[in-house]
Amino acid sequence: MSRAKLREIWEARVADFRASGQSASAWCSEHAINLHTLRYWLKKMSQGSNRLESITPVKWLSVEVAEDISASPVPGGGIVIRLGDARIEVDPGCNLILLREVVQTLATLC
Repeated sequence: MSRAKLREIWEARVADFRASGQSASAWCSEHAINLHTLRYWLKKMSQGSNRLESITPVKWLSVEVAEDISASPVPGGGIVIRLGDARIEVDPGCNLILLREVVQTLATLC
């Protein structure tokens, strides 16, 4: 039996088990399937779906440009980012990974 066919069979079995509302041991007894084998496939199926779920969807933030840019100058030619009440001053050459993490965190909080 091919791997694809075996996976297809187990996807159907796992779906049937989940829909049954039974405990794993009761479902396995009723279908003459080894409990450890069911647990293996449950874990395997959940790992596969977690990979897709772990991909973070893109979230866009709106940007407003102030009419008077000189109203909030930043030394060294940087920029100011405002998210809610938070203000982030960004200088040229900053750590972009850290900036991204800070903006993402503030976007969820503000």
